[in-house]
Amino acid sequence: MVADQTSAGAPTGAARHRLRAAVHRHLARHPRAAALVDRLTPRSVRARTTLAACASVAVVLSIASAAVIVLLRVNLERTVEADAREQAQAVARLATDGHLTSPLPLDHGTDFIQVVDAEHTVVAASQNLTGHSPLAVPVGHSNGHRTFNLDARGHAHHHQRVTSIAATTPTGPVTVYVGASLRTADAAEDLTTAALAVLSTVLLVTVGVLTWRATGRALRPVEAIRAEVAAIGDRDLNRRVPEPRSDDEIARLADTMNAMLQRLEAAGTRQRRFIADASHELRSPLTVLRTQLEVALAHSDPEVHTDLVAGALEDTERLQALAADLLLLARLDTTDHDWPDEPVDLADLVQSTVTARGAEPHQVTVHASTSITIPGNPLWLRRLLTNLLDNAQRHARSHITVRLTADRGSGHAVLDVTNDGPPIEPADREKIFERFARLDDARSRDDGGTGLGLPIARDIAAIHKGTLAVLDVPGATTFRTRLPIPPEPLQGAQAIGDASLGC
Repeated sequence: MVADQTSAGAPTGAARHRLRAAVHRHLARHPRAAALVDRLTPRSVRARTTLAACASVAVVLSIASAAVIVLLRVNLERTVEADAREQAQAVARLATDGHLTSPLPLDHGTDFIQVVDAEHTVVAASQNLTGHSPLAVPVGHSNGHRTFNLDARGHAHHHQRVTSIAATTPTGPVTVYVGASLRTADAAEDLTTAALAVLSTVLLVTVGVLTWRATGRALRPVEAIRAEVAAIGDRDLNRRVPEPRSDDEIARLADTMNAMLQRLEAAGTRQRRFIADASHELRSPLTVLRTQLEVALAHSDPEVHTDLVAGALEDTERLQALAADLLLLARLDTTDHDWPDEPVDLADLVQSTVTARGAEPHQVTVHASTSITIPGNPLWLRRLLTNLLDNAQRHARSHITVRLTADRGSGHAVLDVTNDGPPIEPADREKIFERFARLDDARSRDDGGTGLGLPIARDIAAIHKGTLAVLDVPGATTFRTRLPIPPEPLQGAQAIGDASLGC
């Protein structure tokens, strides 16, 4: 039975779900009620926080007030009952001794006394009940020491606490009824309830006002940040959101927003510079190509036509290479790449790439005897090595060395491309990886270089979770690429899988 009552009083999760579903169906059938509920639902964090604080305080105050009132009522009724019992015991002793008198005197706090015999005849009574019929006693309270409440409106306009005691007199058994007024308890309960209601209302209003103001003050910097971010356009990324002087979550939010705006500003600056450089790089060969075509159109000499067409073809090839580099950069920048996972044998890739290039102005020596397999994109990795070799051919004096080793300590494959040309100054070792970067005349781009080879190579290394940097080597220039090698169990599992496929 207790379990049934508990489950009936506390709805289960399924019951709450059905209740919410019923509410949603009702609101769907009554759009006006839904609109009213939507308007009454607080939307701002400030309003929701204030409402939650007030609701929490209201629940706590209600429970505390109910507990105070119940305890007060119990204590007052216990006091009244003790006084009535004491008076009843005194009258019972008089009855036992045969000294009952009428009317019976009343003590302070006692409303009436009535002594009734076994035949329900009034034997003695206080003056206010003299001549009255016996009290309407509830069933089960006719004898013994018992206490009950009596609505004696015929004698008083309030409830009374009645104590009954059975006594034996020389003429037979009697029951003594002593009634004590609950007027004081009722008045104290009413006064306490009113006082608690007023105090709870004042406290609830105070909590609401303080929460509203404190939340508004705490959220003011957030609103300032929001307003500033809303006002920042794509052409004024140099603006920053205000940072509060406090060291809290909002201050860290403002600092993070400013760092993001700084990165956006730097990205916008790089994009604009890249567009300007690309336009300049495209404009030069287009201008030369147009000039050659205009000259060819103005002259009818076949030999002049041949030279001009050959020059135009060279400029067209340069434009084609530049366009291909720009498209690859755009793909590397805009595509959300996953780590390429096709097995690539770096030693085989290095050997085949160098062999496919054929005869070149400067000799290339390869040291790649160790077989190293990494997950990657073979086309992109081949492009990385090709760009490094093109750069080395342009700046080498006589010799180029390609060396592939495995750094087992750090778990990386190390690919070094070294040329014996003039070394790069420390201040320029990062600048050369910027798009369309130009250094001094000693390392200027010639032989059709677009200035995009090294940036493309670094981007490819980054997509493979690797790095590309210039080493500080005396008398030479070394570009070192580091690419992560998967753990040995992965390579072992891959070898087992390959063997199974071979079987």
